[in-house]
Amino acid sequence: MDPEQINEFVVGYLKKKGFSGAAKDLEDYHHQNNGSSLSSIDYHNDPELTKLIRSFSQQEDDPTRYRESYSKLRSWAYNSLDLYKHELLRVMYPVFIHCYMDLVGKGHTQEARAFFNSFRKDHEMVHLRDLQKLEGVLSPSHLEEMEFARSLRKSKVNIKICQYSYDLLLQYLHRTESTLMLGIINEHINFQVYSGQPTSSSDDIEAVTIVGSFQDTANHINQKEIQWGLLEDSLEDRLEKTGGLLSDSEKGQGESKDGDADDSKKRSTEIGKQGSSIKKLKKDKAGNATAKVARLETSTVPPAPRVKPELALPVMSTDVEQSILEDLRNRVQLSSVAMPSVSFYTFINTHNGLNCASISHDGSLVAGGFSDSSIKVWDMAKIGQSGSGALQGENDTNDSIGGPNGRRNYTLLLGHSGPVYSATFSPPGDFVLSSSADTTIRLWSTKLNANLVCYKGHNYPVWDVQFSPFGHYFASCSHDRTARIWSMDQIQPLRIMAGHLSDVDCVQWHPNCNYIATGSSDKTVRLWDVQTGECVRIFIGHRSMVLSLAMSPDGRYMASGDEDGTIMMWDLSTARCITPLMGHNSCVWSLCYSGEGSLLASGSADCTVKLWDVTSSTKSTKAEEKNGNSNRLRSLRTFPTKSTPVHALRFSRRNLLFAAGALSKPAS
Repeated sequence: MDPEQINEFVVGYLKKKGFSGAAKDLEDYHHQNNGSSLSSIDYHNDPELTKLIRSFSQQEDDPTRYRESYSKLRSWAYNSLDLYKHELLRVMYPVFIHCYMDLVGKGHTQEARAFFNSFRKDHEMVHLRDLQKLEGVLSPSHLEEMEFARSLRKSKVNIKICQYSYDLLLQYLHRTESTLMLGIINEHINFQVYSGQPTSSSDDIEAVTIVGSFQDTANHINQKEIQWGLLEDSLEDRLEKTGGLLSDSEKGQGESKDGDADDSKKRSTEIGKQGSSIKKLKKDKAGNATAKVARLETSTVPPAPRVKPELALPVMSTDVEQSILEDLRNRVQLSSVAMPSVSFYTFINTHNGLNCASISHDGSLVAGGFSDSSIKVWDMAKIGQSGSGALQGENDTNDSIGGPNGRRNYTLLLGHSGPVYSATFSPPGDFVLSSSADTTIRLWSTKLNANLVCYKGHNYPVWDVQFSPFGHYFASCSHDRTARIWSMDQIQPLRIMAGHLSDVDCVQWHPNCNYIATGSSDKTVRLWDVQTGECVRIFIGHRSMVLSLAMSPDGRYMASGDEDGTIMMWDLSTARCITPLMGHNSCVWSLCYSGEGSLLASGSADCTVKLWDVTSSTKSTKAEEKNGNSNRLRSLRTFPTKSTPVHALRFSRRNLLFAAGALSKPAS
């Protein structure tokens, strides 16, 4: 290279990097010295400098450099020692997506598509949904218009990596002079380097997290104060003031004396059903001893603070209030040594048509939402009278499925014009809400068996709808990336919560009704203030879409389940993940806390119901935190079904666990 070429390359490099002033000064200097080189030193005879300048002189927007550099880095990572390979492979996904977006940003659409299709299979198992979104980015304007792509470009990825893996990566990048890969890694990845041996690939749930502008926003939002306690003068408070929970012996006496004296037929059915199960549970578990253990475990938890309601809550009727208080007095105290009885409702002959299921608070009613736009509600008392325990599905065209006198043993609710994706009972069980692909929410009366109201507001399919703990108000979430608060007496939403970057897939109320939580396909969970409509917490940590949520009865904790089968427990006050619960190997479709909050039940597409010890999972000692032992698995018991994915779970007020799902293949 002659001195003239060196000058041109240096000036061109400075201009590309934005140092226009320095480039102009260099050109002026060059003209003033009549085209002479920068100094008397013979740069063109220095092979190292020549090699470096030639690398800079290459066209930086040359699309082939991205494929070649990424392919070499990929081959090196996959051929590394198994001890370090899983840590080095964590780097590949952020490098891959930023190579693709850089190519798109520079206008190389065809090369970007070829690059994307060549290497996407490496990342589909973990990042399929993200790749499906990025697949639609085909022009520089898309990078600016698409919120997901824009947030990726502005954020960094935090990657935990051991010191030796970090040194290996840097040695490779310097040895091969991979300036392109080094630049992408430097710009878009933050390494958290720790000493010692690498952790196993599945040990650390927070090995890869997003930081940067989005994380800064989340940290700012998470500084807001929230009132997570229970409502003042709640039924629990009244119960404590009037004598508190009955002992196991008192429960047994009360049930034997009053079991046949209830004047309500429905209450009689429920108490008889639950009472027998509770008696069996107490007999099996030696009630007196387990009650002492349960009281010891729950007594160590400080009482939740009391807060005032932000919504005008409906007045509860005296009959309903007395019924709830009686259930609370007779609640069985569960713990790690006192497990609940489980009643599982199985839908048969649904032909893959069941999209959702819901169980009333006392377990007496079960609803199913189907792909043919229908909703079917079963009364368990009537099924018991007819002698049939199966919940029939779509093969009931003649309306004769085993009911007495040839009548069907369910109530058919028709009104939606698209698949029904969610159904929920009001706390007393007198209403059902349903949401559908037709973008509407419908309110049904279980007494009149008729549609009362059709709520319209969402623009796309409504994935989930949930009644508030006190009824009257309900929350919905949709493909339009919003959640909405409604009241039964108004056809327009009261609040619209917007902020998620993708579908809002599930919604759940806080026990004090002042907040709702939403889980999204953007892998985050958000907590919203129902009075202001503002986001007050962002929970970051899931690696796939969030499908289910549950709030602890005291309002202190929240559990969220995702598509990969991971359950994460969060502290609402700090927005910190207390512990991930690993055990399911497929989607977690339903979560539910026991009445006193000591157990968490999870239902999954892997055809199991699992019980988790929440009390021990939330006890984080300083020694465990210092040792980094955050994955404290507290699975107490697994209830497998024959071949039934679990759609819904519900703890009754007396702590009997109900579950429901559709048999996925015909019984032999």
